[in-house]
Amino acid sequence: MAESTTSRLADLFEKYGQSPWLDNLRRSYITTGQLERYVELGVRGLTSNPTIFQKAIQDSADYDEQLLELSTRKLSVTETYWELVLKDISDAADVFSRVFRESNGQDGFVSVEVDPHLSYDVDATMQAALDLRHRLTASNVLIKIPATKNGLVAIKNLVSRGVNINVTLIFGLERYMEVLEAYVSGLETLAAQSPEKVKDVAGVASIFISRVDAIVDAELLALDTDTSRKFLGKSAILQAHMAYLHFLEIRQSARWQKLEKLGAHLQRPLWASTSPKNPSYRDTLYVDELIGQNTVNTIPEETMLAFYDHGTATQSLVEVAGETPQLWNELLSTGIDLASMTQKLEDDGVRSFEQSFDVLLEALEAKLEKIHAR
Repeated sequence: MAESTTSRLADLFEKYGQSPWLDNLRRSYITTGQLERYVELGVRGLTSNPTIFQKAIQDSADYDEQLLELSTRKLSVTETYWELVLKDISDAADVFSRVFRESNGQDGFVSVEVDPHLSYDVDATMQAALDLRHRLTASNVLIKIPATKNGLVAIKNLVSRGVNINVTLIFGLERYMEVLEAYVSGLETLAAQSPEKVKDVAGVASIFISRVDAIVDAELLALDTDTSRKFLGKSAILQAHMAYLHFLEIRQSARWQKLEKLGAHLQRPLWASTSPKNPSYRDTLYVDELIGQNTVNTIPEETMLAFYDHGTATQSLVEVAGETPQLWNELLSTGIDLASMTQKLEDDGVRSFEQSFDVLLEALEAKLEKIHAR
């Protein structure tokens, strides 16, 4: 890691009001002090998902000691999985506790996702989220729930009960608007019942970037027009700018001002999937182009270190509409079907997390069988 007198990661927050989070977690980050070193560089939170834990646990010996202990407790494989995951989440939350305290509960969060197989089941999602919230005693934990149609119902209901939520797998602008509505509506319900609890709720809305560009670029290339080529590598960033404008509009509304008087925290837009999938794009593209007040960027480790080394820290998100809506309409005028593409991305995203979850459970079962055979 290059030496630097100032950290670009720290500048993101200190100069531009954006919180850089790490999109990765493995036990060695905690046991070696690596996570604490990242915090010193300016990292202000962390996200995880089933795929991240699959990679961390499946081929690592870092968890063998705890697995050996768990093997004596006659737990199911799924119960064993959660014991491993919740230890990592609890320990990571402890690392970020200082950031949480110093930001008065607005930052320093660690995210853990419910079982992805529950993504289309409102009641089961709510119960799983409440169970996780009960088992994790740290205040700086966000429960991740995919932004499926059914997920939106669970999200609104959980926010109304004071649960901190990271809404994940948002791929389209319309769905983002629905997510923000679910958050605000949930807070309004909570305010009507227990206004003193509103100030204790926080959340983020995770809008995926590079996956959108990957699928939209393919459609734009197929059209092969001057207009379609103009938006190559830019559609996801443009959609994020549109989402940010909507966020600012809601933030400035009379409706939100009522909640803010009760101490309500904004549901910040969080840019996810910010490592470019197209190798011809610069490695820090989705960090450089999405910097703005009251946002989060959860960055894969390799991209985060690239930004630390040579990224461009400057205000890049527009706070006034300008030409953004016109460009958005121009993109839509190409005839691409963003609605169907973003729905496919959502379906694929849920399926990918389900597969990672299942593969990890199979690997854990094999590890436990080896332990019992000794």
